[in-house]
Amino acid sequence: MNQDHSKRLFEEALTLFPGGVNSPVRAFKSVDSQPFVVDRGEGPFLIDVDGHRYLDYVLSWGPLALGHTNPLVKTAVNEALEKGWTYGAPCEAENLLAKKVREIFPSMERMRFVSSGTEAVMGALRLARGFTGRDMIVKCDGGYHGHADNLLVSAGSGLATLGTSSSAGVPGSYASSTLVIPINAPDALEEVMAKYGERIAAFILEPVNGNVGCIPPQPGNLERYREITRENGSLLIFDEVMCGFRASLGGAQERFGVRPDITVLGKVIGGGFPVGAYGASSEMMTQIAPEGPVYQAGTLSGNPIAMTAGLKTLELLQDGAHQTACARVTELEEGVRAWPEALRSKICFQSVGSMFSLFLTPGPVNNYRDAGKVDGDLFARFHRSLLEKGIYFAPSAFEAGFLSSTHRSEDIAHTLSALEDTLRQLL
Repeated sequence: MNQDHSKRLFEEALTLFPGGVNSPVRAFKSVDSQPFVVDRGEGPFLIDVDGHRYLDYVLSWGPLALGHTNPLVKTAVNEALEKGWTYGAPCEAENLLAKKVREIFPSMERMRFVSSGTEAVMGALRLARGFTGRDMIVKCDGGYHGHADNLLVSAGSGLATLGTSSSAGVPGSYASSTLVIPINAPDALEEVMAKYGERIAAFILEPVNGNVGCIPPQPGNLERYREITRENGSLLIFDEVMCGFRASLGGAQERFGVRPDITVLGKVIGGGFPVGAYGASSEMMTQIAPEGPVYQAGTLSGNPIAMTAGLKTLELLQDGAHQTACARVTELEEGVRAWPEALRSKICFQSVGSMFSLFLTPGPVNNYRDAGKVDGDLFARFHRSLLEKGIYFAPSAFEAGFLSSTHRSEDIAHTLSALEDTLRQLL
């Protein structure tokens, strides 16, 4: 593939940004390659500056459930732009989107809009600490909740451990306020509650994990987490930044019938524009300033452009776009199941709603340790081969894939053919 223009732009970017990028995974380091530079997006496709087209299964890491440049979202945004793009003051679009979010996520009786998923998680954790008067948080090893200092932690040795910093610049005192347990391990949550329970404000998890690949909860686990936290007086926080409007329209909490105390959303509710939200019961949200003592603010929070794009996106998802995206995942999974057993036995395909992962290791993949069995060099070759065939998967073995309502059955058929051809060569 001739990528001369991409190469020139990336070389220039290296002089402007650390690693040449503004978010680390975009550098393609884990696939031992150089990123293509995007010119535009069209429906299910990305087109790079050299003119190559790629079927996009990253979709800006999840938010583009309607594909790129949806014409109805574009029209709504253009109309909103005519009236201004930030006010730093209330606007009706905030109310309209909040009512739509509450309709789909009833657990969010009241909410606060922010500008990113990281901000939303920070607000949710501050709310949990303020509401309970406790200082410690429990998270899952491999669960990613943004780049706030006290969440950039990894597990030490043992089943359930005090967190240790996974990034330079994070003080040990911040990391040590976070306890780490494996994904899909309610016994570990009981263990930390028994030891630190009076200090634990909340357990935060991705109810369907997306940041080490698509890992669904094991049957009964979410219910047990709900019971354990309630018995301990701790709060249960569902980070549905990825799986909200993906696992089902109403997220994992709707799909599995478990209601958290606090919900965190992002990505999809802005239709691809920067946005996040956290919400809880009306009573709990009285703790947030200006009603209560838990402070959180943001100049661009609730800006009319993100609110408008999000509202139109959610309306279209309700009108059938979500079901279309899920149907494409089903086609993809059925195609994988039709492969010969000799090939299927070497990989693991997992999906929930319109999220999926194809792990290059026999399954099932239930936690971070299982996901870590994927050979990095093998995945790099897999990724490069797919790009040459016009298929764009995330440039990391530890990320979920996503489908949009614009992916067609013929796109899935092409993808299946490319996947099978690549895997036969590599495995």
